[in-house]
Amino acid sequence: MTDLTHAYALPGHLYHGAEAHGFDAERILRRSWQLLGLVSQVRDSGDHLVADIGGVPVLVVRDEHGVLRGFENICRHRAGPLATCAGRGAKALRCRYHGWTYTLAGQLRAATEMAGTPDFKMEDIHLNPIQVAVVRGLVFAAIEPDMSIDELLTGTEKKLGSRDFSHYEFERRQSFPVACNWKLYVENYLEGYHVPHVHPALNALLDYRSYVTEAEHWHSLQWSPMESAASGNFYGEGDALYYCIWPNTMLNILPNRLQTNRVIATGPDTCVVDFDYYYPVDDRPEERQRRDTDQQFSEVVQAEDAEICAQVQRALASGRYQPGRINPKRENAVFHYHELIRRIYGPERL
Repeated sequence: MTDLTHAYALPGHLYHGAEAHGFDAERILRRSWQLLGLVSQVRDSGDHLVADIGGVPVLVVRDEHGVLRGFENICRHRAGPLATCAGRGAKALRCRYHGWTYTLAGQLRAATEMAGTPDFKMEDIHLNPIQVAVVRGLVFAAIEPDMSIDELLTGTEKKLGSRDFSHYEFERRQSFPVACNWKLYVENYLEGYHVPHVHPALNALLDYRSYVTEAEHWHSLQWSPMESAASGNFYGEGDALYYCIWPNTMLNILPNRLQTNRVIATGPDTCVVDFDYYYPVDDRPEERQRRDTDQQFSEVVQAEDAEICAQVQRALASGRYQPGRINPKRENAVFHYHELIRRIYGPERL
């Protein structure tokens, strides 16, 4: 294992090409826990969330008995979707392709025009289950995880304390396509080194001199005290906490606001980043204005990140990039992430 003070970045071939894309889907994304939303979004029977995990469509639904269940969002007939978007109060899971219908517990209960088919028994057909976990109000799902959710989140309690987001309400999702490999987008998130050069407004909001990055186990944390209101801080007093949870989930925690990002690999050189916004219930006009400002500010930062990531992606895919030295002071979380990637890829693929 290379130490941080002598570390180099990963080679460019890990960020483009069908081989790397397939490896990431099979060996990383399908074996990891993925954040789907908040428990307030699946509070009642039939409430459901949908997502993609390494190219596999999945859904999480609250059944008739209050149990939160997860399934592959794939009909057992000919792979049609049971749900195409998040929703509330579904009475059953009905395939959009041929109408096969399952209970909220995943049992087939109706198959159109299949009556009398030899050796066909509905009681033998169930949706393929996946694992579901709820932590601090956050809903995670996994297909075949390499670790427990508790192992994944070990150490996050040090700064999170007793925070729980169960009472936060979902407000909106913004999905941004970005012309870069999903790992590159994560790495860009992991360091504040670029903030003074790429994000002038964000740099004014944060106290860059006090910016701290810590990495351990399967997560990293960047945090900074918020600057005063005179510097444009519309969030209020407190720390800005930026968690990156392996391999592609971000929790951006500010006073009375949770924004989550999940980076979805859509191709070797492309990804989509889902930005979900959550807030405590508050109908005051001034709070509405604060939220609008929050989201507009976030869009500016995201546009800046998308532009620089696309430019870096082109260079990584050019075949001309030679891995450069990691900055020990500002890129320790990138180094930590690279070491996790190296462990999974193995020396033969690096």
